[in-house]
Amino acid sequence: MYKSQVNSIIGEGCESRGEFNFSGSLRIDGKFEGNIIVDGKILIGQSGVAFSDIHAEEITIGGTVFGNIYAKNKVVLLKTAYLRGNIYTKRVSAEEGVVFEGKCNIIREN
Repeated sequence: MYKSQVNSIIGEGCESRGEFNFSGSLRIDGKFEGNIIVDGKILIGQSGVAFSDIHAEEITIGGTVFGNIYAKNKVVLLKTAYLRGNIYTKRVSAEEGVVFEGKCNIIREN
């Protein structure tokens, strides 16, 4: 996800708590605690840490996430990803080197 396509960024070194609920895309390179509900894409960068349940169209994880992942379309786990939580989505791709502790639930299209 290119920065020009991102509506909101939690930058490296920034810590935030609360709830994100908006239209658009979000990139996290810092630390976030709370719930995230976005109708676009979410990227957790390599330095990003999220203690969150995350809901979005598409979720790419390159950093650390403690929480469940709900993606309407797909989840991408980059080689630097650490995920402790469950995945609920239609499609998943994972690079070699991912650390994933949880269950992956593939949702069938009707």
